[in-house]
Amino acid sequence: MSKQNLAEILPGATLGVLGGGQLGRMFCVAARTLGYHVIVLDPDEGSPAGRIADEHIKANYLDEAALDLLASRCDAVTTEFENVPAESLRYLAKNTRVSPSADALEVAQNRDSEKRYALKAGLTPAPYYFIQSEADINKAIAAIDVPAILKSATLGYDGKGQVVINQLEELLPAYESMNRVDCVLEKKIELALEISVIVARNARGEAVSYPIAENEHRNGILHQSAVPARVDESVAEKARQQAIDLAESMDYVGILAVEFFISGEGELLFNEMAPRTHNSGHYTKDACVTSQFEQQVRMMCGLKPGETRLISPVVMVNMLGDLWDPDWRALLAHPEIKLHLYGKKEARPGRKMGHFNVLADDVEQALAVAKMAFEELEP
Repeated sequence: MSKQNLAEILPGATLGVLGGGQLGRMFCVAARTLGYHVIVLDPDEGSPAGRIADEHIKANYLDEAALDLLASRCDAVTTEFENVPAESLRYLAKNTRVSPSADALEVAQNRDSEKRYALKAGLTPAPYYFIQSEADINKAIAAIDVPAILKSATLGYDGKGQVVINQLEELLPAYESMNRVDCVLEKKIELALEISVIVARNARGEAVSYPIAENEHRNGILHQSAVPARVDESVAEKARQQAIDLAESMDYVGILAVEFFISGEGELLFNEMAPRTHNSGHYTKDACVTSQFEQQVRMMCGLKPGETRLISPVVMVNMLGDLWDPDWRALLAHPEIKLHLYGKKEARPGRKMGHFNVLADDVEQALAVAKMAFEELEP
């Protein structure tokens, strides 16, 4: 590691972020609160992050002139979503500090690559088979019994690019419906819980993890995260250690979210990783000493990790475009609720428009208030 990469970048410097969505917006708030200037590169003129950054470069992620401008103006650059082209990060890295690395991003962008990397790091993925052509269909059927889930190897998130396979004869039509792109056929696990771990690691190898989040999904999209997760401490510690091991095996710099399944038999299974701040970590904005977004700033700037201690039990609830326009008066009548809106102008079904965090004396109480508040918002 070069001295330049280990040098601390202090407030007053300029940070860049590729992507202008809600994660970029919350990054901008954290960075500017710490005294940094922020430049966002995103093609959307009305992007949530671009509207509050010091500067918004409206350009495609592969626009070399725009990337040159960003690199020349920024002391370090990060990304807010994993589908930014890895070659953009590789290009930027010629002239400025970049985290996470293009290599780490490429691993996380492909389900087969991330599962193979997880195996190498000592984690256990759910049984799966990589499908690259129709010739692999019979091999996949022989290796993975139904029920199973066919997932596109790239570009899938929030339940997109996934088809549940209940009968073996459904596999080929499902593969054809995905236009025969590379896929993984993954054994469908009887789940007890889904959990996630947020890890922060800097270029000196200093790594910390946040308290485990217990996640509930609806229609493939995260609905809520409860912290502390209702899991045995031995399972929680194993998940934390495996997430850190994965980050260290990649020499990862930045924020890494690692999602796990806990099977009905109690087995801890790797699901996927996200090389960025994560929806299930939004609880950290109100319930931890250091939010995941401030931590992202600290990691890219080579600073010491902030304290990750949980201040209060919490439940984070996503607010999607399906329930717009909410009754804000009803929501804000709950004094234990902290509301966060993303500044998106158009509400669409399934689109994340905001979230709220419920703070309480214990997680069961937080869950009860979260359920009541969400039901009051539903149309």
